[in-house]
Amino acid sequence: MTTENKKKTVRFAEPPKIGLSEALYLPAIAAGIATTVRHMFHKNQTRQYPEVEPDIPKNYRGVHRLNRDDQGRVKCVACFMCQTACPANCIEIEATGTDKNDPTWADRDKFPKTFVIDELRCIYCGMCEEACPVDAIELTSIYDLTGMTRQEMIFDKEKLLSVFDETVQSGKDPVRTVRGQLGPASERLSS
Repeated sequence: MTTENKKKTVRFAEPPKIGLSEALYLPAIAAGIATTVRHMFHKNQTRQYPEVEPDIPKNYRGVHRLNRDDQGRVKCVACFMCQTACPANCIEIEATGTDKNDPTWADRDKFPKTFVIDELRCIYCGMCEEACPVDAIELTSIYDLTGMTRQEMIFDKEKLLSVFDETVQSGKDPVRTVRGQLGPASERLSS
């Protein structure tokens, strides 16, 4: 193609011509006033939080908790599945073996010595909850998570178990807690 043919095929956009009313922003000001008037006559959308608690859906993903089993022990078996599945790398687990002479841990090979979740790093995706074969970790409907320092937002095993105790006592168990004794993975194996 020659240079003359290329010039004929290229078209340049012309800037739009602006009239006096557009130059003075009159249509934009009128649209803004119309929006304001429309909102003045609608139902009040302001939420009076914290005086009025919001309605949280049952499947809301808030603060984590570590569940207890029927004997009051931590339900976690330190399989590291939640730590592996976490895209934010906010879970750290250190496992310890059980004493075979101790009858309280006779049904397990190991349990978490430490279990730490950095709530500031977490993206609350629920992958840890999905990956857990024994339903030991869950996301609750607690939404008002605050802390004055970064250290306050790092939840250790005791703090996660206290969240479990708080949600059980208040009757705000997550919707996802209605599985079997050990979890969905054990039910598939036993069937």
